[in-house]
This record gives sequence, C-alpha cells and structure tokens, in this order.
Amino acid sequence: MKNRFCRIARSALALLACLPSAAAQLTSFPKQDLVDYTAKSPFERLPDGRPKVPDELIERARGLSSEEVWAVLQEKEFNNQYADGFQVLHPGKTMVGRAFTVQFMPLRADDNLFFYVNQATHGGGLVVDGSVRDLNGISEIDMPAYFRFVDPTPIGEVMLTGINVPVRIQGVTVMPGDLVVGDREGVYFIPPQFVQEVLDKADETHIHDEWTKKKFAERKYKSSEIYGSPSDPQLKQEYQQYLKKRLEEIHKQRTSK
Repeated sequence: MKNRFCRIARSALALLACLPSAAAQLTSFPKQDLVDYTAKSPFERLPDGRPKVPDELIERARGLSSEEVWAVLQEKEFNNQYADGFQVLHPGKTMVGRAFTVQFMPLRADDNLFFYVNQATHGGGLVVDGSVRDLNGISEIDMPAYFRFVDPTPIGEVMLTGINVPVRIQGVTVMPGDLVVGDREGVYFIPPQFVQEVLDKADETHIHDEWTKKKFAERKYKSSEIYGSPSDPQLKQEYQQYLKKRLEEIHKQRTSK
C-alpha cells in the first residue's frame, strides 16, 4: 500500500511521499531548478530555493475558511489543489505552513514519527496519505494530524529517494514552498503566487458579511437588496465606503503589531 506523509510547522511544512519498493537513488532539485519551477512566486527565497511565504501571511492564513481558499483557486482554474477523505485527529486545530517535500519508501507509518514531527515542528502538524498506528498514543500529542487508516504494523526499512521535489498527495501535485492549509474538511495546497490574493479577498468577504449583518439589523432592506453586490447605487456606494474604511482599519491594526 502506498503511503504519503507530510508535516507542517509554523513556517515550514515537510511533505513525505512514499513510493513502492524499487531500486532508486536519492534525488533533489538544484536550487536554480526549484527557483525556475516556482518562478511565479512573488516572495523572497529560502536558502534551499523554496518560495518564502512571509510569516505574517502564514499567521493570517490560520483564519481562512475552505470557501475563501477555494474561491480564488477555482477562479484561477487550479482545480486540483485539495485533498480530502482524511480522518482528522484534532478537528479544531488548523494546520498552516510552507511545503518542504521528502520522498521515501517505507512500508507503513510508525507512531514514533508523530513524536519527532511534533518536536521538530513545535506541534505544527502531520498528514498521512496512508495508515498510522497506536491511535490512542498519538491522540495524546496536541498536534493536528490527518490520516487515512489505522494499522498495527510497525514501519519497515525506509529508503529516502527525494528531497525538495514535486510530490503527489492524493490527486494534488505539491511543489516545495506551497502554502498548505488544513482544516476539518481537508488540506489545501496554495501556490505562492495566489497567497496574497486569497488573504485579501478573505478580508473583503469578512467585511461584506459584517456589513450585511449590520444592514439586516436595521430592518429596512430585503436580502436580495444587500446580499452579494448591492443593487441600489446609493447602497452600493455606502458599502464601498464601508469597505475602504474597514480595510484601512485592518491594515493599521496589522502594521501596529
């Protein structure tokens, strides 16, 4: 059975993919190749060449909803950036981090992996596109975890075959440096060039929801008049002014931290 693993830190996600047993040698992307493959990223680079999604954007991403992530990815026609069907160990904990990919060839995941991942990532998280063991034991570790199955068989020998290479998780091709967001529904892999847009549109969505609730509370408008884009020109202008004001307030709050 194929297993694939990934771990997520506050600012780094290590994604480990398992291949079937075969003769293989360790491969990695040279730094320039990684830069070329992720050339659309607008951010600085980590020493290994991965896009460095800024820490402040990673923190903002912890508040994203699945709809907010998917709206932008679908608009950009990136329709294969989501993996689901996992069992979620701690549904209330969100995973966010930069992808660091590792490809190897084990037979099955070992529960000790949870301990080492938790230590290395400060409780960042783990995704296993395969099986784990000792569910009672790993559930005591306060770390987000996604997995397919539970199996008592311990891990066999491991052959590391790739570092910082494109890796497939379910139907998703994950590039080193992608921003990974996991919630109770599944795991999203956001190309760096879309991160800022996803977050900015999420801000606008939150403000629109806030404004809509205020208008409903006034009991003067029908839902059709204010839901989505307001139909009345005067009301639309009012919303645009409210949006601008709230965006400025949010920007000031973030820059003052």
